[in-house]
Amino acid sequence: MKRKSLFALSALVVAAAALVPVLWSGSDNLHNGSAEAATPADQAALIKRGEYLARAGDCIACHTVRGGQQFAGGLPMATPFGTLYTPNITPDDQYGIGKWSADDFYRALHTGRSKDGSLLYPAFPFASYTKVTRADSDAIYAYLRSVPPVAVPSRPHELRFPFNNRNLLIGWRTLFFREGTYKDDPTKSVEWNRGAYLIEGLGHCTMCHTSINLMGGPVNSSAFAGGLIPLQNWYAPSLTSNKEAGLGEWDIKDIGDLLKNGVSERGAVFGPMAEVVHNSLQYMSDEDIRSMATYLKTIPQKHEAPETMQYETSEKFGDELLQTGKKIFGDNCAKCHADNGLGKPPAYPPLANNQSIQMPSAVNPIRMVLNGGYPPSTEGNPHPYGMPPFAQSLSNEEVAAVVTYIRMSWGNHGTPVSPQQVSDLRSAPLD
Repeated sequence: MKRKSLFALSALVVAAAALVPVLWSGSDNLHNGSAEAATPADQAALIKRGEYLARAGDCIACHTVRGGQQFAGGLPMATPFGTLYTPNITPDDQYGIGKWSADDFYRALHTGRSKDGSLLYPAFPFASYTKVTRADSDAIYAYLRSVPPVAVPSRPHELRFPFNNRNLLIGWRTLFFREGTYKDDPTKSVEWNRGAYLIEGLGHCTMCHTSINLMGGPVNSSAFAGGLIPLQNWYAPSLTSNKEAGLGEWDIKDIGDLLKNGVSERGAVFGPMAEVVHNSLQYMSDEDIRSMATYLKTIPQKHEAPETMQYETSEKFGDELLQTGKKIFGDNCAKCHADNGLGKPPAYPPLANNQSIQMPSAVNPIRMVLNGGYPPSTEGNPHPYGMPPFAQSLSNEEVAAVVTYIRMSWGNHGTPVSPQQVSDLRSAPLD
């Protein structure tokens, strides 16, 4: 397996989960302040708008432990440098952000600094959130102050020396952080600019879909070009190449359906992206979804997929695995995906001519065969059809065989995978 180093000793960067918003403020106790509208009706409208924007930023995903109280924090994120715990962002005065002011909140989003001036870890995507307008920040702040306070202390991070020294982040910020609110491109439409604001700002999509360099910073020349999500062991495909998840050949409707419903005639989302659709994108308005789709479709496309962090595949397993895989596919997969690989979309996505199957990285198809999964349950797709797991019924060799067959059949141009790759992912954590 080929891996590129994700981190340098000069800075701590955590590519956590689906990389959703986390205020890494430790246990700071901040002081009073609030964003107030002119009338109760105005305040109610502000809170409602803030709830919508918090959905757009998927704040709940990191700040809520499964089965726990909303926004109370405590979600552990294991890293090579120790464990980070998401903080309580309910309006509790003692343990939450009840004593944050609107200025404090905006400073965190816009500058990546806490009220006391301490630096926030870049797991909180302030490099994207710096683009968020003050008005939208104030709305999110008003919404968070409206949720029930939860008197649960934020757990301190358990970071090894020297990574518990926030001053080390100065070097990272100098190299990779540029403060500034999003500015409309006057050569583009209002719809395009709205989509760019949501994708580049609150949506912080580049944090998963962009490779990072040896210092843990984004590779500017490969924005949206894909990357491995290390703590979840999924590969976020390139949006710049039609050999991966490039959208240049997609219709606006298909892109919008995938974002809003988790399924479209072109495919379905699984893994971390399914969580994003479930927690966030399904609640977006049709207008905003179309704006996002409009922007995504204009991302410049490249002929070749970039070389990003991924598992290498091996040619030497080809013929033998291909023949074995054909039988396994017929016995286990053809009923849903059809002998010709065309499936029955949108319930059963096609495997033939499917970019996500053919990518240089075989991480995602291997994980789907091993662990199965469901697209998100959304209003537009309330009863999604799922993929059963085969980890208990197929050996590493059999999984490698069927994935190899899928990647190399019906005109697909993928490469073989090895049983060792399957073994590596079989032992990888699911979350």
